[in-house]
Amino acid sequence: MTDSTRPAGALAAYTGERPEVQALVPRSARHVLDLGCATGALGAALKSRQDVEVVGVEIDPAHARAAASRVDRVVAGSAAELPPDLGRFDCVIAADVLEHLADPWAVLRGVADLLEPGGTAVVSLPNVRFFETFWQLGVRGRWPRRDHGIFDASHLRWFTLRDARELLEQAGMTVEEAHPMIRIRPGGSRFDRLFRWLGRTPLRELFAFQWLLVARRAPQDPASGADLIP
Repeated sequence: MTDSTRPAGALAAYTGERPEVQALVPRSARHVLDLGCATGALGAALKSRQDVEVVGVEIDPAHARAAASRVDRVVAGSAAELPPDLGRFDCVIAADVLEHLADPWAVLRGVADLLEPGGTAVVSLPNVRFFETFWQLGVRGRWPRRDHGIFDASHLRWFTLRDARELLEQAGMTVEEAHPMIRIRPGGSRFDRLFRWLGRTPLRELFAFQWLLVARRAPQDPASGADLIP
């Protein structure tokens, strides 16, 4: 979910090719749904690496128009109001979009229904347990509002790693991987090397700027046609 009226620095954080997300999309995926596809850079990158059909959902009209020339189909609207004719997918991407929704739990349950049995969800969420939250609240006594990042002023929901896992699990998916993005801010910082070291300690959740999670819908029992619940 993006807004083309934002400052250039904020737009760059949401409209890039997202190599860290690309790396988690299975090479076997052939039908991908990208929620909050922005200008379609991520979808275009996926299409260039393999034979894949990408459907994007984007609420910003300008970005939706840009994405239309880069992916196979763009739904101009909110991820909370998906049309009934989207079809089925073997991978769904929700990269920094769910925190912008009033009810991401219901949205993810609906999206899970679009996944083929055994399909994959790749989700990126900012980590509100980041150390700066404690500094801002405990020391400065305020909640910052910024153009992007953890304290993006347009965020409606906030997640820790445990919250993120529960978000996916309540949608009927099993979390298989959780990767911390260790950095101070999207543009980088001179402290990133120290943070990467801290990210290998038990304190890593305090220094993860965001979490990248990979979850899977249960495969289907060939005899009954029902999902196999682990």
